[in-house]
Amino acid sequence: MAQVQRMSRLMIKTLRDDPADAETLNHKLLVRAGYVRRNAAGIWSWLPLGKQVLENVTRVVREEMDAIGAQEVLLPALLPKEPYEATGRWEEYGAELFRLKDRKGADYLLGPTHEEIFTQLVKDQCTSYKDLPVILYQIQTKYRDEARPRAGILRGREFQMKDSYSFDTTDEGLAESYALHREAYIKIFQRLGLDHRIVSAISGAMGGSASEEFLAPAPAGEDTFVDCPNCEFAANTEAVTFRTEPEDASGIGPVEELDTPDTPTIESLAAHLGVPASATLKNLLVKVDGEIVAVGVPGDREVDLGKLSDHLAPAVVELVTAEDFADRPDLVRGYVGPQGLKIRYIADPRVAPGTAWVTGANKPDTHAKNVVAGRDFEVDEYLDVVVVEDGDPCPLCGSDLSLDRAIEIGHIFQLGRKYADAFQLDVLGQQGKPVRVTMGSYGIGVSRAVAALAEQTADDKGLCWPREIAPADVHVVAAGKALQTELAIEVAEKLAAAGLRVLVDERPGVSPGVKFTDAELIGVPKILVAGRRSAEGVVELKDRRTGEREELTVAEAIARLSA
Repeated sequence: MAQVQRMSRLMIKTLRDDPADAETLNHKLLVRAGYVRRNAAGIWSWLPLGKQVLENVTRVVREEMDAIGAQEVLLPALLPKEPYEATGRWEEYGAELFRLKDRKGADYLLGPTHEEIFTQLVKDQCTSYKDLPVILYQIQTKYRDEARPRAGILRGREFQMKDSYSFDTTDEGLAESYALHREAYIKIFQRLGLDHRIVSAISGAMGGSASEEFLAPAPAGEDTFVDCPNCEFAANTEAVTFRTEPEDASGIGPVEELDTPDTPTIESLAAHLGVPASATLKNLLVKVDGEIVAVGVPGDREVDLGKLSDHLAPAVVELVTAEDFADRPDLVRGYVGPQGLKIRYIADPRVAPGTAWVTGANKPDTHAKNVVAGRDFEVDEYLDVVVVEDGDPCPLCGSDLSLDRAIEIGHIFQLGRKYADAFQLDVLGQQGKPVRVTMGSYGIGVSRAVAALAEQTADDKGLCWPREIAPADVHVVAAGKALQTELAIEVAEKLAAAGLRVLVDERPGVSPGVKFTDAELIGVPKILVAGRRSAEGVVELKDRRTGEREELTVAEAIARLSA
């Protein structure tokens, strides 16, 4: 027999108004419906109904992971510094890593992800190729010191995550483990009722090669991705590539300097010369691990610093300062050009060999035209670093790309041997010689999935959960009088006996209007009302999502809901 939850005994306090600090739909509704409570910036308590939803998501994730042969473990969240030093991530994570010392002065961290610790575990437990392949996973609290926690549980400093890791002796085995996870993730998100896209991504601080993200389109999303309406291409904007062919510069004249006073910006330069911004070359100066580097892009485009940082990881990228210019008189602020520069020069592929530009002349109040890539300056490295825009060409078919916002709910990586190399993770191979293990890493944001579902499924009345993860199958509402309350409790118990999870609102002294409003706010898929025809044994069944209503006898309602 399933459990009946009585609203009169449930710790729940619903709110009529949105919290003052709430900006996103999930933040507003999860607080108003009594699912979560804020303790501090980015730190949340899960209340009874919220914990049930979280556990239902966890159950779906666990079932599908078990179905691919993954084995569940639980590793500590408090971790020693040394494994993360071995891989360089103690420093690479920067300010987002929670660091602490024990009473003896030893350094520890609160785990944001566990590649190092799982690698050490397998090194300790697996010694032969016969022990592999193996997939291990855990569902655990993770920590990240977000600079600006926002959007309720969507971007917190403490969050629930499923992280799994595959260990294989061959690259082909890694590809199979990756494919298993990819299919498992598709099943998980389908069962959860999440509209999602699988997009190409880059690995960033995780390392490795192949990488894909699972994104849930939503206005509150912090990720931007591109979709091609004409083919199957979809990618995180940081993974979009652009390629151009070299151009013929034989007809372009020599470099010519131009007097351009008070034109330190692309806008002022373009207006002064009467040329489009796209004809100019913007040269952004950054520091890469302290070394000044120039980054060239067309003047009508912006440099995506996140994209640049991912390309250059683990190096630290930051903008130059006024002090940096003061130390380098050869770098003229607002008038930098690539010709004659004595620093490393990175360019976007749009600055292709043979393209001609108007750019800085490395002199105050002076620019130069007819500056040709490959003739007048050399590019040390080409990287896709511009901010992707609506209408950029699809790298597969050339059609115009469209941009959309989304929440990252999953990410899968083929890590390769980065971590195995750091810890010398070898097993004895079939030929009696050591074989270096290759790894995959796969994450699902369990608490983020709850936020994403709230964003995607809610309406103007409140939350609207899919049945798989709702805190109950049926929300029974007693419209007020004693007879109606008795019938509501009776029906609730019969539904529970039939195996349904039931939430019954039999609160005394609460008006029917408040109960109906709360039922829609809480978002259980089916609402059953014991109302004006209770004496006849007739109840009203309402579908929370469609709003469709019908009157049924108690027996009919139980049969319908149990089917």
